[in-house]
Parts: sequence; structure tokens; C-alpha cells
Amino acid sequence: MAIGKSIRVYLADGTVTGIRYAELVNWTGHAIACPRNRLSELTNWHEAAKPGVYFLFESRFVDSKPVAYIGESENVSQRLTSHDRNKDFWNEVVIFTSKDENLTKAHIKYLESTLTCLSKKADRYQLENGNAPPESSLPRADRDAMQEFGENIRMVLGILGYPVLEPILKSLSNPEPNTPIDNNNGIIDPLRELVFTVNQLIAYGAFTDEGFVLKRGSQLSKTNTHSMPGKLATIKARLIKEGALVEQGDILVSSENILLSSSTYAAAIVAGTSRSGPQSWKTVNGQTIKQIEDASLSS
Repeated sequence: MAIGKSIRVYLADGTVTGIRYAELVNWTGHAIACPRNRLSELTNWHEAAKPGVYFLFESRFVDSKPVAYIGESENVSQRLTSHDRNKDFWNEVVIFTSKDENLTKAHIKYLESTLTCLSKKADRYQLENGNAPPESSLPRADRDAMQEFGENIRMVLGILGYPVLEPILKSLSNPEPNTPIDNNNGIIDPLRELVFTVNQLIAYGAFTDEGFVLKRGSQLSKTNTHSMPGKLATIKARLIKEGALVEQGDILVSSENILLSSSTYAAAIVAGTSRSGPQSWKTVNGQTIKQIEDASLSS
């Protein structure tokens, strides 16, 4: 069962785009989010001069996956000075350090490795990092503490608008593309295991809190008709360019879980023509999304 969390965010100058300080209740860590053009102001924050890990983020107003970089330093604010000169892509940094003095070099190296691996698995950002750095050797108790620290980093990043560590589907351990997903209380949600069949193509989908996910392994049409909205044709072309959709003979196959705005977007991209998502996607029992929604409203 999921446990609720409380987070406090302090807006240093009263604006949501300025420097923000964030902390979870009963956590020894804390975060500072700082726009690049205000990097010099970090000298006023002693929290930024401690050992820690940091994330450099590209603006999210881009047509492809935004770029990110994960690093560590025994003095984060000093390291950021060199990044300001040598890395051009980023426009904001989020720093994580500890309120106490218990984060050592070994701890932050372990965190850097763990966070890099989580980000690559989530695959929401294009990482500028090369191969994942090796984990430092830590006692078992310290490893568990850093795993918890990393989990809190994941939540704080999400609250600040950077779901870089969040998997698009919460359960990715099952190899089959249409494996039912548990919603944390032992009940399988029918809207998390949807199927769409058209022209001998089979696609798999799921509703999540963020939108509609076209699951890895789905089959799609390579061609588009004139009825397909131009915006969706552009999205489909971008997914092909990024490698999220790959050619297999005369069809396309999704190589990863793809987050889209709606079931209609997903159905149209799969079929290559204008489609109604609520009438196209069905549960394993044959119910359409529309039928489920109608039944829910009538009850």
C-alpha cells in the first residue's frame, strides 16, 4: 500500500520560475532548483556547496526528448561553474545535498550511478552521460540508505516538474507486452490492459495518471491516410526518427512504451488514419473504453 508524503517548496523570490528550495518531511536531504541565468546566486546558498548530486535539464519546449545530465561533486556549486562554460544545452539545474554532513564521496558516487541507471530505464530524457558510472562500494546499510535517498530524489524531481526517473508504466518487470498491471491494491484495472486490432495489426495500451501509453511491442501501420490529422503525422514521424517506432517488414513496431495525450491519439497513430480512441481500444473482455465510461456514468 502506498504511503502519502508531504513536501514543502520555498520560492526564494516569490516566483515559480526563480530559485526553489524543496524538502520532504522527515528527510535529511533537500533540493535547490536554479535557472542557469541565476547561477551566481547559488553562492548565497550554503546547501549548494556541499557534496551531492545534480541534474542539468534542457528546456522542455522542444520537439524531441529533452536532454539531461546527471553528475556528482563534493562541492556542487563549484562544479556548476565549469558546466556553465562547457555545456550549452541546459537552462536549469536541480541540486540534491544533505542537511547533515553524512554524505561522503562514496555515497554520492553510488547515487550518481543509481540515478543514471534509473533515468536510462525511464527513458524520458536523452542523457548526455556516457555509460553509467560504476557503483562505489558501500556497506549494506549505507546502500539501503542511498536507495531510500534516491527514491526521495525521484519524488522531489517529479514535484519540480522533472519526471526524469519516473517509468512511463509503473510495472515494467514482465516481458510480455500485454501483461496486466496491478494498481497497488491487488485489483487489476481493465483500463491498464487494452488492445486495439486493425488491419491485422495488434496494439497494446494503458491509461495512466499522465495520459495514454502505447505499450512496447505494439504494431502500427507504416502508411498514413489523408484523414489522419497533420499533428499526429508529425508526432509519428518524430517517434520514427527517435527510434521509438522501428520498421519490421511492412509494419512499424514500438520499441518502448510511448506516452501520448489520449487514446484517440494512440489509435490514430496505430491505424494511420483518423480513429476514435474510446471506440477502438478494448479490454481483454471485449469492452470498449466508451462502454466502460458509459457504465460508470450510469452508475
